[in-house]
Amino acid sequence: MVITLADRNCVQELANLFNKYRIFYGEETNLKEVEKFLESRFKNDDSVLIIARDKTKMSGFIQLYPSFSSVGMQRIWILNDLYVDVEFRRKKVASNLLKEAEKFAQKTGALRLELATQTTNTAAQNLYESLGYIKNKDFFHYSFPIKSASSN
Repeated sequence: MVITLADRNCVQELANLFNKYRIFYGEETNLKEVEKFLESRFKNDDSVLIIARDKTKMSGFIQLYPSFSSVGMQRIWILNDLYVDVEFRRKKVASNLLKEAEKFAQKTGALRLELATQTTNTAAQNLYESLGYIKNKDFFHYSFPIKSASSN
């Protein structure tokens, strides 16, 4: 298994995997829009994508978004997306991706990595906790859905 930072040259292959990720979360397949989304991330330099591959194909990815801790006055990385293709699960792909994300965060002088996962995703929770991630008991995370102008 090889873990590397993704670049524009792998958008097409990454889009196939990213599309599966979206389907996993109940979204419709839309490869064309996924490719546009990923191209935009690279063009605007808004995220970092770390990919895992075996000898023949891409097996998983993590997407990190930059943010900052005002209190800590340092960068933090939001680990927004983690996906491993079904045929590569239980082969340490996710843990290797997470370890690489940690190295990347250290290299960029980050204060911490942050992530959220579904309350029902106990497999992910167990993995995160086994690698030293701490479930935050001091803060609740809220989200506020923004209605688009076209839906009014």
